[in-house]
Amino acid sequence: MNTISPVGWRNRLHQWLEQRMVHNAIIAVILLNAIILGLETVPAINDPHGALLYKLDRLCLAIFVVELTLVIIAKGPARFFRDPWRAFDFIVVGIALVPATGAFTVLRSLRVLRVLRLASASPRMRVVISALLAAIPGLSSIIALLGLLFYVAAVMSTKLFGASFPEWFGSISASLYTLFQIMTLESWSMGIVRPVLELYPYAWLFFIPFIMMATFTMLNLFIAVIVEAMQSQAQEAQSKQLHEIELIAEEKERALHQDIDHLRDEIRELKTMLRQMSGGGDGAGRA
Repeated sequence: MNTISPVGWRNRLHQWLEQRMVHNAIIAVILLNAIILGLETVPAINDPHGALLYKLDRLCLAIFVVELTLVIIAKGPARFFRDPWRAFDFIVVGIALVPATGAFTVLRSLRVLRVLRLASASPRMRVVISALLAAIPGLSSIIALLGLLFYVAAVMSTKLFGASFPEWFGSISASLYTLFQIMTLESWSMGIVRPVLELYPYAWLFFIPFIMMATFTMLNLFIAVIVEAMQSQAQEAQSKQLHEIELIAEEKERALHQDIDHLRDEIRELKTMLRQMSGGGDGAGRA
């Protein structure tokens, strides 16, 4: 009687879940869920069709739960939670299962986090997110340097302009926010710097170098670190792919050598049989 081993059954289930058709279907459900959550914020649509939208949202959630359950069964809990993307999916879907009542009312607004599953479902988005995470160590040094620059500039601007412009530079916290607005170049000239220049004509000696360092230099460093991280991720992915190709080629070459060895053994056995048959025939003729 033939029996199906649990390992083989799980492998077949995993292969089915990894099919492009199933993958695209899950992405379609994620996009549908995102549209539903957006429509719930429109009173003109939510008021007459709120019940239908809620049922569709529950249906999407049920599909996510079934999918994650099948993945856990196919991969096993240990392998499942070792994958950070699958663990992220589990947390996002798990939040939606917590009853949004009492102290957990705020969790209702977190249902929209399910849309972030699109990032884990898209390989290209995963590459970008992995590159951003890989860039964090390099970005931390730039953030620390930028924070130091902001602190020095905030102390200086508070002492220089705080008495005349207390709303913008009356305290370090106000100065930090104003400097952040200047760094983003949002109404920095007409809204802040030009009024300050009317009382302090040489204030440009402070603001122009700050903008040059904070806006152009630091932000370009941010971009440079992120681009470098993305290039490193792409190179690692390419190296991994080449390594996998080499392993496959080595495995095929090994299998080919084994086939050749088997063929040699068969030829050797065939030669031995022919010698034995020819030897037996000669003996019979002499008799």
